[in-house]
Amino acid sequence: MKKQVRSLQVGIREVTFGENVSIVEPCNLYECVLGDGVFVGPFVEIQRGVKIGKNTKVQSHCFICELVEIGNSCFIGHGVMFINDLFAKGGPAGGDRLAWKKTTIGDYVSIGSNATILPVNICDGAVIGAGSVVTKDICIKGIYAGNPAKLLRRL
Repeated sequence: MKKQVRSLQVGIREVTFGENVSIVEPCNLYECVLGDGVFVGPFVEIQRGVKIGKNTKVQSHCFICELVEIGNSCFIGHGVMFINDLFAKGGPAGGDRLAWKKTTIGDYVSIGSNATILPVNICDGAVIGAGSVVTKDICIKGIYAGNPAKLLRRL
């Protein structure tokens, strides 16, 4: 019996680029918007509908799923993962976009390496420590860390 193999290529397609955008390949970017001066490191996936503001830096090995909007002049550290499916029915939504939730990151936000960002809103100027898991909205400018991420100090 002959096996069927489906091969999907890494690539950049249908991306709206601002001026002076830098991308280090390989990466997988599709149907997203990258503002002026954005930097995207290698081994990054940015999915459909994502908007990244001007002068934001996305380091290597990040996953930015649908329904994420990142503001201007942000720093997204290595290996940061954004989640839009909360497994509300006890398992994956199976592609049911109606079950997915939105994430909004303000301007001048720094997110440390290997943080996980669930569907939340993060205010301007917040700092998220490396390895943190953000499970709730962050409305006060400050430094947050831990699992779940908690306010350590106001800025």
